[in-house]
Amino acid sequence: MAISRKLILLALAVLSAWLLMAPPPASCQVSPAEIMNPRLKALAKANLDKLMDLNTQICALTFPYPFALRRYVGLDPGKRQDADTRGIEFVKFHDLTVLKVSGNYGAAFNADMLTQNERANQVFNSVVVPILPVLSKSIPDNQPFDAFGFEISYHVRTQTKQYGYEGRENLVVVFNKADVPAFINAQRQSTKQEIIDHSQVYLDGKEFGLALGEKKAFDVEQLDKSELGHSVQAAVVAEQPKSKPAETAPAPGEPKTSSGRIPPVQPVTVAEVPQAGPPEWAPAGKETQRTLGAPETSTPATAPVAGAPPAAPAPSPIDVDAVQKKYQAQLDQLTKDGIAQFHFVSYAPASLGLFHNQIYLQLTLRNPELFDKSSTSIYKRAAQSLDLFLAPHLKELLAKIPADLEVAGVDFTVLDQFSHAPSASGSSAALEFICPISPLRHFADAEITNQDLIQQSIVLVNGVRIALNLQQVE
Repeated sequence: MAISRKLILLALAVLSAWLLMAPPPASCQVSPAEIMNPRLKALAKANLDKLMDLNTQICALTFPYPFALRRYVGLDPGKRQDADTRGIEFVKFHDLTVLKVSGNYGAAFNADMLTQNERANQVFNSVVVPILPVLSKSIPDNQPFDAFGFEISYHVRTQTKQYGYEGRENLVVVFNKADVPAFINAQRQSTKQEIIDHSQVYLDGKEFGLALGEKKAFDVEQLDKSELGHSVQAAVVAEQPKSKPAETAPAPGEPKTSSGRIPPVQPVTVAEVPQAGPPEWAPAGKETQRTLGAPETSTPATAPVAGAPPAAPAPSPIDVDAVQKKYQAQLDQLTKDGIAQFHFVSYAPASLGLFHNQIYLQLTLRNPELFDKSSTSIYKRAAQSLDLFLAPHLKELLAKIPADLEVAGVDFTVLDQFSHAPSASGSSAALEFICPISPLRHFADAEITNQDLIQQSIVLVNGVRIALNLQQVE
């Protein structure tokens, strides 16, 4: 009897060890079948094995304190969502497609001893930096997404005269995909700082000027974000000190940081009660209103025209939110009419978003016709979806858009359905016709041809831009 009990205990110990060493099951990754957004679904399906392998590799890394992948961070341990370990997924964030890694870090920092910037530095160096090379090596460069993102939640303790408080802070860092190899290979901290400055960093939902190795954060308003999203790999090749403009030189007696930058006059203060809140990720498993905001693109400098008024600044996500709020009632009515008359999908209401730093109206329609995927090309399906489905509705649809709504154009997403699809995840494809408003109206009034409209527009198939000659594919 004693021997049998020992054998059972030994078997349980072996089984426990095997479970700890085994790779995570499929439930550790968001299934493509759960994803409503066609682009994110296609990415998840194409990279499912790689995402599963990433989960295994990240769980095998050693961190100063325990790090656990979580899809939703900063939640109370008793909540059901806190047990969701699917912390790696493709999401939408400020109009970027981002491969996000999120999780809870087991460190608890003393707010009286470490500033926000020092705490963010420790989390960045301890969690983000070790994971970044794993991401870069695991996902091929040719995959159609824009950035790598991190959302890390950790504890902060604050002591007042009356009581002690332990809350959470959430650090979010979003790297342009092309900048990641440059950051990993950079030898100088100044080069890494340059890449950080051109990335998106948030602390508890607010923009944050992360200063590597410094006590105080940089003033966000003083950071040059004009080249956000532009690769700085050339900085790694050169790795040479750059001459600094005269205006950046500190005045006599003024302190200078180790990275050669003047610290802000007003330090970023530590909040007495750290506030933790989720960033504006649009999870892959939910189809929500599209997250607004887009990276600013670098454009060639041009000589100013004498006497010309200064160029109007590009709209910000805040501007888009304000316009959306102003016209929300009309957009809701457009959605209602669109579902009844134009095959709008119910889960993606009419909304506003940024594309190439301009405001576009975003509409999603489902083509009721079925295509045989094996006998039609993406070009033929795109041409027929425009000519036979979208174009006949355009005149009446444009008439329902508020006349005073100032948008640069309309971003039509048309969902094409396939007959005899091998699986539910491969039963549809997303076509995107991003059309400037003026050619749209000219086409609706029969002033230009369908090919003229296409030549002035952008056509995407599952997120990949294509050239489309309508007559050649018919």
